[in-house]
Amino acid sequence: MRKKDVTQLSYEITGFAIKVHRTLGAGLLESIYEKCMMHELIKNGYDVKQQLKVPIIYDEISIDADLKIDLLVNDCLIVELKAVEQILPIHEAQLLTYMKILQKPQGLLINFFTDNITKSLKPFVNEYFRNLPD
Repeated sequence: MRKKDVTQLSYEITGFAIKVHRTLGAGLLESIYEKCMMHELIKNGYDVKQQLKVPIIYDEISIDADLKIDLLVNDCLIVELKAVEQILPIHEAQLLTYMKILQKPQGLLINFFTDNITKSLKPFVNEYFRNLPD
């Protein structure tokens, strides 16, 4: 996996989010957008895991915290979906923490409660991305 592969994947996922948003509009539950995104990604040949449990290891023991990420695409990009009036810093922190725990190089925070997905979408990268070859 290279930086440009991850960036291209992010671009393609953004396109699917725009398609889902144009079709459904704003105002539905997050779970509906998640199912539609899952459908689009699988239909287009991506490997997608939905509601994947995030393991928490603390002091060398596994803690059952029942944390789940919305979507993991091609085992490298986390997609966290929201349908809220405003993205809060806690939403960003949540995604960054998931990326760190799962050691994934990129995450997308997509809020469907908007009139324009591309204006509200927030991409995040971390040290795992920076360490990927160009």
